[in-house]
Amino acid sequence: MVRFSSIIFQFAEKGEKTGWSYIVIPGDIAEKIKPGNKKSFRVKGKLDNYAIKFVAVIPMGDGSFIIPFNAAMRKGTEKRKGAIIQVELQEDKNQYELDKDFIACLQDEPTAFKFFNTLPGSHKNYFSHWIDSAKTDFTKTKRIAQAVSALVRKMGYTEMMREQKAKKDLL
Repeated sequence: MVRFSSIIFQFAEKGEKTGWSYIVIPGDIAEKIKPGNKKSFRVKGKLDNYAIKFVAVIPMGDGSFIIPFNAAMRKGTEKRKGAIIQVELQEDKNQYELDKDFIACLQDEPTAFKFFNTLPGSHKNYFSHWIDSAKTDFTKTKRIAQAVSALVRKMGYTEMMREQKAKKDLL
């Protein structure tokens, strides 16, 4: 387990990452976590006292990596852009398992299931993580229905989320 402090940054304009909050894992620290690695990998540990697991770290091309600092992390740590956070990390070698209820519903919709199986593993995980993060059974069921509906229409996770945001903005 490596320990270090980081400032929470936010991308101004960076393509698809515009507006993302993130923390930087310097190259020398990344080397201690996963020696010789230059590709994305998963970590677990703590951000302050907020436990994380199976979180992707993204290479930045200069030897450093970033961890996207998502809404759950902001809420769990009560920290935002510009704050300093204590970080404890180690490689997370566990394999993520897709939500079983979601997969069962997909199998009942062949068009959705076929499209889902054409997606890269990380994109499949986006759907499943979103469903797994539901706090109630009602929300989980609603999210499964929304995901299956989007996949029937051959929409990826990002397109589905944009559509949902657009619908909320109209209300």
